[in-house]
Amino acid sequence: MLLARVILVIQLLALAGLGLVYFIRPHEMSNLSGMLLMAPAAATDVRAYYGGLQLGLAAFLGLALIRLDLTHAALTLLVLLYSAMALARIGGLWLDGGAQQTFNLVALLLEVVSAGLAFWALRGLSQPVFDAD
Repeated sequence: MLLARVILVIQLLALAGLGLVYFIRPHEMSNLSGMLLMAPAAATDVRAYYGGLQLGLAAFLGLALIRLDLTHAALTLLVLLYSAMALARIGGLWLDGGAQQTFNLVALLLEVVSAGLAFWALRGLSQPVFDAD
């Protein structure tokens, strides 16, 4: 359970931090990946999707830290989301010729590691702590 809680705290802090920065500074954060926000609608979309969604996920992880019955669901969500992002990023790198895309390669590494750690913690929750015999 300790591993699960540590992973949830780390993910909560990362998602909340990134969500806040994307909400407050959408142009600068988008530029890190090479995106240019050319219209106010684009900046609003980045604030909502990259900022708001990450803040919402962080809030759910915070709730899962308070309500232990949500720990399993929170870890499952992290495994699914990070796995889906990693697979989509691999597809994008393949379609867009991404061998030189340092930003996306680093992001892929973080997604795979995050999914793996969440999966490891999830498996740990499923293992009995002691034998009932």
